[in-house]
Amino acid sequence: MQKRTGRPRSERTEKAILAATNQLLAESGLAAMTIEGVAERAGVGKASIYRRWPSRGALAFDATFDEYLAGQPTEDTGSLEGDLEATALDWIRAVNRSPWGRTLKELIAEVQSDPSLAGAWRERFVIPIRQQRRPIVERAIARGEIPKTSDPELIMDLLYGPLYHRYLNGHLPLDDAFARSVARMVAAAASDGAAV
Repeated sequence: MQKRTGRPRSERTEKAILAATNQLLAESGLAAMTIEGVAERAGVGKASIYRRWPSRGALAFDATFDEYLAGQPTEDTGSLEGDLEATALDWIRAVNRSPWGRTLKELIAEVQSDPSLAGAWRERFVIPIRQQRRPIVERAIARGEIPKTSDPELIMDLLYGPLYHRYLNGHLPLDDAFARSVARMVAAAASDGAAV
């Protein structure tokens, strides 16, 4: 019998922790999730978790963000408005219909008070999402829909800003009609050179 090395066990432990975290997030959300609960569900000690993640927010982020990114493709519909609409619709459907929606809201709250999570949030979530969306603006420029000097960051802020505002405040419906309106307004403003 061959002697086992520590690495495969470590990978198994990490997978068990992430799976337990996902289960608990789906059942009760981040606010109710504890490191003790994750450890018990995963069959590991709390030290095994704290060696890998400095906080429950960081753990929840790692457990969920790959799933979220996988469900957020950057579609090419042939127009700026169409691409923005597809992006907004995908985002709204993800936050309204999946456990990720509640977790996202709770992670945004955790980011405000957890500096290590805030850094990971920007580096591993915000920046990659924006890089994935950059082709939307590049294609619009190549098609001549918007000026060559249009600012992709501003266009993304104008798209996501209203979505997050309505999502976090819950004051009005976050639905397909809203996604279409936001996409139409952002595309119209960019076409008029407002993002130059």
